[in-house]
Amino acid sequence: MIKKNVKIFSKGGRNMRKAYLDNIRWITVVLVVIYHVIYIFNGVTQHGIIGPFSEHQPQDTYQYIVYPWFMLLLFVVSGMSARYELVKRTEKEFIRVRTRKYLVPSTIGLLVFGWVLGYYNMLMSGAFDSMGNVPGPIIFLIMVVSGSGPLWYIQMLWLFSLILVLIRKIEKDRFYNICGKANLLILILLVIPVYGAAQILNTPIIVVYRFGNYGLGFLIGYFVLSHDEVMDRLGKNWLLLSILALASCVAFVILYIGQSYPDHVVLDTIMCNVYAWFGTLGILAFMKRWGNSTNSFSKWMCQKSWGLYVFHYLMIAVSGWYLHTLCPSLAPIIVYLLVAIAAFAGSYLLYEIMSRIPFIRWCVLGIKKEKI
Repeated sequence: MIKKNVKIFSKGGRNMRKAYLDNIRWITVVLVVIYHVIYIFNGVTQHGIIGPFSEHQPQDTYQYIVYPWFMLLLFVVSGMSARYELVKRTEKEFIRVRTRKYLVPSTIGLLVFGWVLGYYNMLMSGAFDSMGNVPGPIIFLIMVVSGSGPLWYIQMLWLFSLILVLIRKIEKDRFYNICGKANLLILILLVIPVYGAAQILNTPIIVVYRFGNYGLGFLIGYFVLSHDEVMDRLGKNWLLLSILALASCVAFVILYIGQSYPDHVVLDTIMCNVYAWFGTLGILAFMKRWGNSTNSFSKWMCQKSWGLYVFHYLMIAVSGWYLHTLCPSLAPIIVYLLVAIAAFAGSYLLYEIMSRIPFIRWCVLGIKKEKI
C-alpha cells in the first residue's frame, strides 16, 4: 500500500528508486484527506456524514473530480509495488510481511483501537438512539465493524496479494513477459476491461468493496505497468494522456454533478470508468515524466503517509463532530480549515505516539519493533 520506499533491482543488481511512485502515493493520500474533509459535510450523499452546511455547495465538486480515480490509482500502484517487492522477497516472505502490514491492522487493530472511529461513526449516524436494549458487547462489536474506515483498502490488498501468489505459481512470468510489450493503444484500450470489471464482484451494501474493478487495477499494475519499458512509453506520451484525463474529467463532472457519485448508479457507468482509467494513466504518465525526483519535503511526506492514511478519518470525524455540536454557528470555511488542520496535524501526532508503543505499533500500524 503506502510504502516508505519503493526500490527494485535492475538486471545488474543496482538499487533503483521509483521516486515517482512514492510521490504518487503521498500526494494521493493528501487528496484523500482533503476529500474526506469535504465529504463529511457534503450534500450529495448521506452515507456516514455529519451533514451539509447549505443546499448548494460548490466545494462538493471536488469529490467528483477525485473520487472516480484515486483509489483505482492506488491499487494500480500497489500492484506495481507488489512486483518490485517479489523481486527481492520469496512468496512466503511476501505474504508474511503483507499479513503483518495489512491484515493485522485491519483486524486486530480494529479491536484494539479502531472501535474509537466506530463510536464516532455511530454518533454521526444516530445509531445509539435505537440501541437502548442492545447488550454492551454487541454494541462494541458493531463499533469495531463501523471503525474500519479507510482500512477497507488494506483488507482488499491483503486478499489480492494472496490471489497474486496463486496466479504466479500458475503463470510463472509467461503472461508477465507478454504484458511488457503493451503499447500506448493497448494501454488506452484497457479501459474496456476496466469498465467490464466495474460491473462484477461488487458488494451490495458497502460500495467501496469493488473487488472486480480494484482487483483488475491491482493486476494491471503488477503485470503491465511494472515494466520499465511500458512506463517509459507512458512518460513519453504524458501530454496526450494528461489531455485525455482532463477531458474525461470535464465530461464526467458535467454529466453527473449532483448525482450520488459513490453509488453504483454512477460508478458503473461508462463515463465514470473512462475517467477513472484515463485519470489513472494520465497521472502515472505525468508523474513518470515530471515527478521522478525527491526533496526533503517529499521524503518526509512519504515517510509519514502511512500514518496519515490510517488515522486521518478518525481525526476528521472527532473534530468535525465536536465542531458541529459545540460550535454550530462557525462559518463553514472556518470549520473546513479546523477539520483539515486536525486531520493532518492530529494524524501525524497520533502516528508518532502510536509508532513508539511496542504492542500498539504492531497491531494498529503493522510495524515491527526493529522498524522504529
